[in-house]
Amino acid sequence: MKFNPIRGTHDLFGEELQKFNLIQSEVHSLAKKFNFDEIQTPIFEKTELFQKPLGEQSDVVLKEMYTFSDRNDDLVTLRPEYTTPMIRAAISNNLLVKLPCKLFGIGPMFRRERPQKGRYRQFNQINFENLGCNDSFSDVELILIANNLLNNLIPEKDFKLHINSLGNHKTLQTYKKGLITYFNKHKNNLSKESIAKIKTNPLRILDSKNKIDKDIVAKAPLIYDFFSNEDLKIYEEVKKLLNNFNIKYVEDTSLVRGLDYYCNTVFEFKTQLLGSQDTLIGGGRYDGLVKVLGGNDIPGVGWAAGIERISMLMKLKKNTNNVIHFAIQNENFKVHALKAYKYLIDNNFSVYWNYKFNLKKSLSKSNENNASYIIIVGEEEYRLKKYTLKNLKDGNQLILNFSELLNKIKNG
Repeated sequence: MKFNPIRGTHDLFGEELQKFNLIQSEVHSLAKKFNFDEIQTPIFEKTELFQKPLGEQSDVVLKEMYTFSDRNDDLVTLRPEYTTPMIRAAISNNLLVKLPCKLFGIGPMFRRERPQKGRYRQFNQINFENLGCNDSFSDVELILIANNLLNNLIPEKDFKLHINSLGNHKTLQTYKKGLITYFNKHKNNLSKESIAKIKTNPLRILDSKNKIDKDIVAKAPLIYDFFSNEDLKIYEEVKKLLNNFNIKYVEDTSLVRGLDYYCNTVFEFKTQLLGSQDTLIGGGRYDGLVKVLGGNDIPGVGWAAGIERISMLMKLKKNTNNVIHFAIQNENFKVHALKAYKYLIDNNFSVYWNYKFNLKKSLSKSNENNASYIIIVGEEEYRLKKYTLKNLKDGNQLILNFSELLNKIKNG
């Protein structure tokens, strides 16, 4: 019987795994520069951790969570997102004693969505979270990290920063009431999906992809009309700081994000190169969420990025690597060849032999792997107790004794 991966999951290997590791390396480098500490949490948590913060009427909670009962009939859920587990971990481990608490994490998330390009049921996510700071620069600092990450990984790709403000929680509640009134007046002309969201989640109608909703949404009340002076001041400061960092942005009134805990600044880095799955990085401010999860009433802001979507836009450079291949032409020559093999391994060189006593196949493999050198041991080399070293960059080759061989490889 042949087993295939479960629908919506995928294996990582070869070039895709190289991209994955490159992304992780870049994340760690940026985290160090901006002084964020890494954290890892379990992949499952109590279901209540996600239900209220994400919104009991959100698509994630209603349709997408992998939830099950354990032996004690406790409901547990495979984490569908990383912000709430990271906050839970910060509270559980008393990390919020010193503020701000700046954390990042990388790991798998689980959502039972319809698999499509750039969307998996198990996917890998990067999160950066800043807990305990209400200065607008903490919002912009996170945007700066995200911008640097994308510029470093996909420098030639087209992506844009979209920003919006949802105002504070009080503003947002007043705005939602205004939207409910407006959309009820136009109920007969909305899609079924949007009608179902009028009472439970009217904000989500604003970013509806359904063509039926477009004209109605375009004339919907704008949240800016509900802003307090403080809301406006915060939003203007965020834009001013972005301008100071020369980060270009698009003001997007339809940008609301999909989870209930957001307020004030929200942002997404979008691309037109992946179809409907156009968001590479998304996040915003979530003041009050720490309190909901059992901590003190402190502010917070963060973002999440899907590794698979970023990976799809990356191109690996085909650089010559430093692997040294071996071409052993006869089994009798193996001991002589492996003397050099052992020495190179012991001195931290990367070596490869395909276990075949065939020069043509060995040369083909070394070219396929973009190796730097190939060491050939044939009849003449064995008789002379020497080695042929071929430089695969320029094609030059020399017959060398053991010490000459090692010096040549060391010194290039």
